[in-house]
Amino acid sequence: MRYSGLRLIKEALTGNKGWVPAWRDAAPQQSYDFVIVGGGGHGLATAHYLAKVYGRSRIAVLEKGYIGGGNVGRNTTIIRSNYLLPGNERFYEFSMKLWEGLEQDLNYNAMVSQRGIMNLFHSDGQRDAYRRRGNSMILHGAGAELLDRDAVRREAPFLDFDNARFPIKGALMQRRGGTARHDAVAWGYARAADSRGVDIIQNCEVTGFRIEQGVIRGVETTRGYIGAQTVGVAVAGASSKVMAAAGMRLPIESHVLQAFVTEGLKPVLPGVITFGAQHFYISQSDKGGLVFGGDIDGYNSYAARGNLPVIETVCEGGMAMLPMIGRARVLRIWGGIMDISMDGPPFIDRTHIDGLYFNGGWCYGGFKATPASGYAFAHLLATGQPHETATAFRLDRFRTGQAIDEAGAGPQPNLQ
Repeated sequence: MRYSGLRLIKEALTGNKGWVPAWRDAAPQQSYDFVIVGGGGHGLATAHYLAKVYGRSRIAVLEKGYIGGGNVGRNTTIIRSNYLLPGNERFYEFSMKLWEGLEQDLNYNAMVSQRGIMNLFHSDGQRDAYRRRGNSMILHGAGAELLDRDAVRREAPFLDFDNARFPIKGALMQRRGGTARHDAVAWGYARAADSRGVDIIQNCEVTGFRIEQGVIRGVETTRGYIGAQTVGVAVAGASSKVMAAAGMRLPIESHVLQAFVTEGLKPVLPGVITFGAQHFYISQSDKGGLVFGGDIDGYNSYAARGNLPVIETVCEGGMAMLPMIGRARVLRIWGGIMDISMDGPPFIDRTHIDGLYFNGGWCYGGFKATPASGYAFAHLLATGQPHETATAFRLDRFRTGQAIDEAGAGPQPNLQ
């Protein structure tokens, strides 16, 4: 079924009796050519592009829970390509271009809203750093504007410009940035992949790998053994646990990242705004809720819940940037399990096991990277070679001295 305005009108006039499930609840076959472990945004996008762009078939996506129940449904929905280093900027700009045509590609309303993202700065040194970042963005075709104090005031007059500790001096603006509905992205990719014959198998946890003489043969799951010629793993915060079953130790730590949403309010935020004096970011959903978050919790955990000190820190950042947020009531708090790499950027690479590939280490960049991650991973699975925008995301980059330290925090995942 293809969605359209005419279809919507027809179903409304006929009692909505013609709708069918968005995707099949497939049962596992004995074997596939490609098995993708992880039914989040990245795994589903990989399956979609593998089938559509590279013409592959006999593909299965294995998800231990339900579609949309992992990190893809637990983020703050921001999409952007405002990075500095070439290894990151080229890739995320490729992702932004895919976002801009995603709804037409998937025939699904992912609620992509390019309302802009504004990164505030509070000192001369920060201004110079943002000017450098903006120049890099412009050179890569992403577009950027350096706003002075008056320009920021015209965009967001409700900010605390004269905060005693953190006065706002300007901002770096990317007008093509914005938000997308996280659940809809997962559902859209699932529906598109299913329409091309991909089996989406839910409640199917991978418990091990069958490896013979250094070659992958298949995966052991809670629903039995499934043979595969090629296996791609994209399981976000569970990366270390899953890959340990293949005898691999990854340069990744798992941390909790909390997110918050308030009661519905009238439209007030023009787009996404980030606080330059502390890790705090905020946007407003189409339902009116203010969606915001901050730093990861500073300890390793596989539990999708956070702690009170981070809640306090996030709320302090919000109050310092826009005091009016103090009157809004928080409705929900949730946590996602982040796979934090040692330098910040991700990995999209083959492993030392023939036929086994890995996609992970996304830190804060996972959701915004969803289209490009899936495209690049599909390219790697189909051709055995890295996509031209993802050549820097190698597993051996620390051994070869080619780390991509965008945050300048060094090999400290808790600071990325």
